[in-house]
This record gives sequence, C-alpha cells and structure tokens, in this order.
Amino acid sequence: MDRSDLRGRAAELPTGPGVYQFLGGDDVLYVGKAVDLRDRVRSYADPRSERIRRMVTRAEAVDIAVTDTETQALLLEANLIKRHQPRYNVRLKDDKSYPLVQLTDHPIPRIEITRDPDPGATVFGPFTDKGRVETVVKALRETYGLRGCSDHKYAGRDRPCLDYEVGLCTAPCTGEIDGPTYGEDVESVIRFFEGETGVLADPLRDAMATAAKSEEFERAANLRDRLDAVESFHGAGEAAVSTHTDDRAVDVVGVAVEGDAATVARLHSERGQLVDRSRHRLDAPEGGERSAAVLTAFLTQYYAERELPDAILTSERPDDGDVVAWLNAEGVDVRVPGAGREAKLVDLALKNARSGPHRGDEVGALADGLGLSSTTRIEGFDVSHAGGDAVVGSNVCFVDGAAEKSDYRRKRLSDGNDDYASMRELVRWRAERVVEGRDDRPDPGLLLIDGGDGQLGAARDALSETGWDVPAVALAKERELVVTPDGVHDWDSDDPALHLLQRVRDEAHRFAVQYHQTIRDEVQTVLEDVPGVGPETREALLRRFGSVENVRSASAADLTDVPGVGEKTARTISERL
Repeated sequence: MDRSDLRGRAAELPTGPGVYQFLGGDDVLYVGKAVDLRDRVRSYADPRSERIRRMVTRAEAVDIAVTDTETQALLLEANLIKRHQPRYNVRLKDDKSYPLVQLTDHPIPRIEITRDPDPGATVFGPFTDKGRVETVVKALRETYGLRGCSDHKYAGRDRPCLDYEVGLCTAPCTGEIDGPTYGEDVESVIRFFEGETGVLADPLRDAMATAAKSEEFERAANLRDRLDAVESFHGAGEAAVSTHTDDRAVDVVGVAVEGDAATVARLHSERGQLVDRSRHRLDAPEGGERSAAVLTAFLTQYYAERELPDAILTSERPDDGDVVAWLNAEGVDVRVPGAGREAKLVDLALKNARSGPHRGDEVGALADGLGLSSTTRIEGFDVSHAGGDAVVGSNVCFVDGAAEKSDYRRKRLSDGNDDYASMRELVRWRAERVVEGRDDRPDPGLLLIDGGDGQLGAARDALSETGWDVPAVALAKERELVVTPDGVHDWDSDDPALHLLQRVRDEAHRFAVQYHQTIRDEVQTVLEDVPGVGPETREALLRRFGSVENVRSASAADLTDVPGVGEKTARTISERL
C-alpha cells in the first residue's frame, strides 16, 4: 500500500476511538488502537521505523472497528492480537490477559479478581486499571460482606476468620448470615457491575457523611477517595464488555441501511470478552422494513455454513419468523435486548455498521466523472512478463469500492514482448467467455485497463471484435491520467473517484505480478531438474529460446549452439523435457 492509497483510506475513517487492522490478503499484519482513527491511520503514511514501513508496504487494506471509549479500544486490541498473532505486533510471550472479577459458581459465591476465571463463574470485565478494581472490590466487600476465601478454607470452619472481625465478610461459613440474605447481597454486587453505580455509591456517601458528622475526618477522607473510584468506574469505560454468565459465545448484530446498500456489523464475544468484529455489505431491498429484511438475509446466509453461537443479539426482529424458529431449534437464543449491558453492545454494533467506510460517494463520483449510469462493479486488467517471457494477465473485481476476491481471475497468455497484443488477448478472453455464456460473473459497469492510450485501444478492439458492450477506460501510472475514448482527464490528486481507480489498478498490477512470479518459478524449477544445466546455462537457454516450450521443441543442433550446452547435455535436455 503506497502513501497516497493510505492517506485516501484514512480520509474515509471516523475521528473517534477504535481499533485498526492492516491486512495482507487474508492475513492480519498489524493491530493497533487509536483515540482518533483517522489521524492514527494517516500517520502510517510516514512510518517512523523500517519495520513498520515494511508492514505498510505489504498491506493491501485497512479495516477498523469503532468503540465507545478508549478503554474498549485497548481491550479489543489486546484480544485481536491474541487471536490473530500479527507478525508486526509486539506480543507478550506469557500471554497475560487483563484482570476480571468473578463470583464463583458456589451456593455461597466468592468474589475475587482473576485472570483465569473458573468454569461456570459469573464474570465481569476485563478491566484495565487493576488498582481501581481492587479499590472497588474492597468497598463492595465492606458494604455487602461477600467472602474472599477459597472453598477449601470456607469448608469446615467452626468460627469466623479475621475478615469477619475487620468487616470484610459476613461469615456465611459459620451461619452468621443465612444463605438467602447472602444471596441478596450477591445480587446487589451483580447490579453494581452491570452499571447500577448507586448500589455502592449511596452506602459510601452515607458512611462518609456519618464519619464527617462524628468528626472522623481521616475515615471520611478515605471514604471520599473510594467514592471517587466507584463513581468513575463505569464512566471510565472499565466495564467495557462484561458478562455475568458462563462460557457462552454471543454474536451481536447491527444493521445500517443507506440508499440501495446496507452494512451489517457483527461483534463476537466469548466469555464476556469482545474478541472479533466483522462487517458485511448487502443490497438493501426496496420498500417495507428494509433493515429487518437485511437482517433476515444476513442471518440465513451467514450462519448457514458456520458454527452457530449460543446467542444472537440483534437491533430488531428479523422479518421472517421461520429464520428465528430455525435458530431457536438449533439452540440459539435470538433476542432484541431492551436495556442494560446487552443493549449497549447492540448500540456498539449499530455504531460499527453506521461508521463503516462509505464507499458509495466515491463510486458515485466516478460514475459522474465518466458520465456512466453505474460504476458499482469495476473489473481491472493488467499484463505482466519479463522481456516477453512467462506472459500472464490479471482480471480483478471491485464491488462498491471493495475488492471482490472470489471474482478474481488470471490467465497465461502467449509469450511475446508486445503489451498491446497481450492486453487485446486478455480482454478478448474475458469477452468471449461472456458472449459464449461460459462466465457466470455479472457484467461490470466499467473495465479499467492498466496503461495508456495504446493499451486502452487494444482492449476496445477486443470488445468490438467480440461484441461485448462494456465501457472501458485506462489509468496511466506515470502521471495518473485517466484515459477515455473521448480524451484524457487530469483529475485532482485528492479526487475520491481517482482514488478508487488507483486501488483497482494497483490491485490488478499486484495480482498480475504475483501470478507472473509463480510462472517464472515453475519455469526455473523445470530447468533446474535437468542434470548438467546450471544457473548460467539456464539463463542462456531462456535468453536464446524465450520459453521452456521453445527449448523443448528445439533440435539438438540448436541446443548445442547455446554456450555451455554440449551434445550430452542437449540429449539430456531433450529427454527430460
């Protein structure tokens, strides 16, 4: 990814907090967090280290996930790094995670801070400030008396321990408090972690007032500090993604519809921790509850061939009851949360759906700039070779400004050092397949040719010869001029329509070069297998005959004319090839 592409991508991003990922094909190269996504990603156009410069060069795309707070971005970044193990991230070898608070799965639950929660525990977090969490947990224990001892120490006691004496525990182990009453205190603690700050703040405020009235100023000051920690706990975004459940996998789905396109954002949570996010583009239907129809289509198509989560939280009910019935029959709990923690997660999914890169503007700008009805689907073409050897062509596809890699194609072309002839052959191959009904891909709204007026002329000749009526333009790399049948356009460097053409052109070039290298490697491998043919002789043969096919068809006399090839080596070449 070059600087101009990266700056263009950054300009599309929102300015709030979130996480960004540099992608190289299907690989995640780097994951980072940002207070301002747009500014942070733009800064990579001028990387500060050689290592990051190599990463940016290898990257083909940048993906983002928006969050409500910086804390959420920090936690999501950590989980994504653990999941994808990006090669350019610095990764902790001990793989420690952020602290959690758990209430154990016990008739008399224990409260503790942990990094490795027990099976079946009620878990909250993760949290970034362990000191603040410790303050809050101690205040909760002083207010509600939940035990902190291990199950081993809890069992078989005949008198309360020191925690009871100092007011940290109500000693359910010796019956100083009965089980139902203790359970009510546990529920109060759960309500606090779910966002009801007053459950702890109000008792602390009352105790502080009492201490001040009794002139216990030191205790009042201590209570004031705890109250500050408690009141800032949820506001700081500490309880970023929490669950008071178990080991369930939960997907949170939000839908945003804009014009004739829709975006579905899916957040994935495991054990209460947000660990992944994906975004999907769909066509929006006309009329009716469009977002509900989009949601139905997504649920059906996305989960048809994937492992189902334990629950799916959605922003609204799908418009097809059969889809919900199918998921319920598979054991998936589908619901629309009304309030609380789950509703906040749905709001975050909606925020991600709405803040995705809106490529419709640049697609529309390109159509307007070229005077076309639509450029939603663009196919790019490029040719790659080495002095006429191993000539190959690429055919890439972009839909709504994003690469549609399932529709990429490539072709081995006739050897020869004629770029115009090679482009004519490549476009003719695509056009003939369409005309003959052998290509099931939709017709594009535009063909983009990598090159200038000569390459565009060759492509248009192929279209005319086959009768495939598709608009075609070219993009010349040296001055980034847009070449059309009607003339040459010098668009501004920050024009979004030009940025779209550049992305398609660069991807076609990358795909062609990649295939060419593969072919070259295959050619070299064939000749490397021939005994007596070293690197210098191999290069001499390819230089003389142009390709392995020509070497294969050469006579013994022709072979022996090549320096380094005697009669014995010529016979060996003929036998092996």
